[in-house]
Amino acid sequence: MTPGSVRIGVIGAGFLAETRARCWREVAGAELVAVASATPARAHAFAKRFGVPSVHEDAAALIASPDVDAVDLCVPNAVHRPLTEAAAAAGKHVICTKPLTAYVGQDLSPGADATEVGARDRGEMARVAEADGQAMLDATERAGVLLCYGENWLYAPAVARAEALLAKAGGPLLEMRGWEAHSGSHSPYAKAWQHTGGGALLRLGSHPVGAMLHLKRVEGERRLGRPLRVAEVSAEVADLTRTEGFVADASALASGWQDVENWGCVVLRFEDGSRGVAHGSDNQLGGMQSRLELNAARCRVECNLSPNDQLRSYAADPDVLGDAYLIEKQSTTAGWSPAMVDEDWSSGQLGMCKAFAEALRTGVAPAADGWLGLEVVRVLYAAYRSAAEGRRISLDPA
Repeated sequence: MTPGSVRIGVIGAGFLAETRARCWREVAGAELVAVASATPARAHAFAKRFGVPSVHEDAAALIASPDVDAVDLCVPNAVHRPLTEAAAAAGKHVICTKPLTAYVGQDLSPGADATEVGARDRGEMARVAEADGQAMLDATERAGVLLCYGENWLYAPAVARAEALLAKAGGPLLEMRGWEAHSGSHSPYAKAWQHTGGGALLRLGSHPVGAMLHLKRVEGERRLGRPLRVAEVSAEVADLTRTEGFVADASALASGWQDVENWGCVVLRFEDGSRGVAHGSDNQLGGMQSRLELNAARCRVECNLSPNDQLRSYAADPDVLGDAYLIEKQSTTAGWSPAMVDEDWSSGQLGMCKAFAEALRTGVAPAADGWLGLEVVRVLYAAYRSAAEGRRISLDPA
């Protein structure tokens, strides 16, 4: 153990936890000391793979450990609030993956049918999800610990540099366009509202929405001394695999979506009159695409998080490179491909862990804090309400 380092315990042992583990190993001043998972065998395999010294039988045991300073929640949306409250009560800082909260039927009776969850009134969904998020903020504030919101886009080198250029140029940010898209999750859990609290707009669109809210927050604080918040949203959502003529067996796109959308788009009107357009899509072949375009009064900036052309590869057929990893969601290594040099760096995951480690050491909240996480929830559930009711939804920016 390095003296003065922040001791991290990860709850979860899946894809996201593995990403975090790779990053924590690269962060000076932080050490990954413990892991817990609902599946103990996975936790032990995870610990062996990443050299984690302690494996706990469950989340409660990890949270209670005196050897853990902060918990990194890489777990389903349904348990974000209870684990955050438990960690805060134990005096632990909390890092919570996005979205901060979600509506998964937590206000329904335990015996409620799963179909009731996705059919719930969107306004009630918003009320419950926002209340959970506020409870998380309140719990950490009472305990005097930090709540860090795991939005990696803020720390992607491209977005961080764009933020600096916008500050240098001065003036207002007028128009933002952002999206994340790929061929879709094949996990059955991602296809049902009861597990995720939404579809592509929540899973993927939360990234560009989070970045936009952050940039207008920073601009507002610079120009006006307060954040510029969203005043109104309008949105549409759809499952495009239900389009006439679509045949699941003839497409490499994920299908079988139950009561969630695989495409969603939201228009944000900020209180200063500027606009943002964000969408998430599970209908794009060829690998992950994450992009943010910013039009300001005095400059224009384009951010390509993924893919980028630092390295490109060509193979005449898929056997040449075989199972070599090139980019997330890439279905073949044949032909020309964007071979990502370091996705943890370019996506902002590594920069985020570095920023969180610094925040935990100093006690100063990071840019991606609980406030931002709650704002994203507030905006996205207003978007779901807009899509369901077919009208613009006004939000109180005060």
